[in-house]
Amino acid sequence: MTSSNRTAVPEAKSALNRFKYEVASELGVPLSDGYNGDLTSRQNGSVGGYMVKKMIEAQERQMAEKE
Repeated sequence: MTSSNRTAVPEAKSALNRFKYEVASELGVPLSDGYNGDLTSRQNGSVGGYMVKKMIEAQERQMAEKE
């Protein structure tokens, strides 16, 4: 079975990783490099959800500037 969790642009992987830690820090989630099994699903989900929210906001701003 292949993983569907792939980065569409491999060059962006490091930037997304830095962004993940930045968001975790903003939310106060103690995300560490490596094992994070001690975190709750809610904590991990909040990081991913907030990342998506910030990316959508940035894209909306970019699109509004082009108009």
